[in-house]
Amino acid sequence: MTTSPSNTPTHTPRRVLVLGGTGKTGRRVAAGLETLGIPVRIGSRGATPPFDWGDEASWDAPLEDVDAVYITYAPDLAMPGATDAIQALVNRARNHGVRRLVLLSGRGEPEAQACERIVQESGLEWTVVRASWFFQNFSEGAFTEMVRSGRITLPAGDTPEPFVDVNDIAEVAVAALSQPGHHGQVYEVTGPRSLTLSEVAAELSDVLGREIAYIDVPHDAFLAEVRKSGAPAEVSWMLDYLFATVLDGRNAHPVDGVERALGRPPRDLRDWARDTAATGAWEEAA
Repeated sequence: MTTSPSNTPTHTPRRVLVLGGTGKTGRRVAAGLETLGIPVRIGSRGATPPFDWGDEASWDAPLEDVDAVYITYAPDLAMPGATDAIQALVNRARNHGVRRLVLLSGRGEPEAQACERIVQESGLEWTVVRASWFFQNFSEGAFTEMVRSGRITLPAGDTPEPFVDVNDIAEVAVAALSQPGHHGQVYEVTGPRSLTLSEVAAELSDVLGREIAYIDVPHDAFLAEVRKSGAPAEVSWMLDYLFATVLDGRNAHPVDGVERALGRPPRDLRDWARDTAATGAWEEAA
């Protein structure tokens, strides 16, 4: 979807509110904007002023004197109640004079696409960035300890997924927030290759010089272990949803969103794994 030239935004925002500004994509988006000299306000419960998705009264102060908002919804736009929250945020943003919205959405998630429509129909400049599985799930997220232990134990079968680098996602979002030409665009962002988890494990094994095995486990057994670990209910729900619904082959093919947005190909998992290994992220505990 594109817009006519007359609708193409040309201004640089005076301040951007980055919701989830301490998370995987948010902190990278904030850093990218700051590198460009664009003032950033972090939207999180620990920020000043605080932003809490569960307390709508907390949204007004972070939205004051903001031109653009990067929207991430935790834990996922597929969660019940997400559409109501996104609609309420859009309404408040418009009332505060916000001009541009960039939404991080879920690839292959119908519920997330309902949230996209709210942003698209807001009357504001908008861009949607659709992503699915991140490389960084294996280095900064729930599966990091699995890599360290040498056993990626997940209920994913042999379904391929074009995993994407969070840094690519953030760079697309920064471009959409700070540059003209991205209004009205839906960017589906993936890596350049589709890989099964067995293939991911093989890539990591090669890079790390030790065996990282992929062990396919039954879905119900995996969720029982997640709950037993004490994970919050919303995390259990999200993992159940992702493995039961999104990882069914619907997102198996790479697409060109990164290249369309940035004019370059997306980063490959092997290059990311080499750089991540060099940081010591997967060193085994002594």
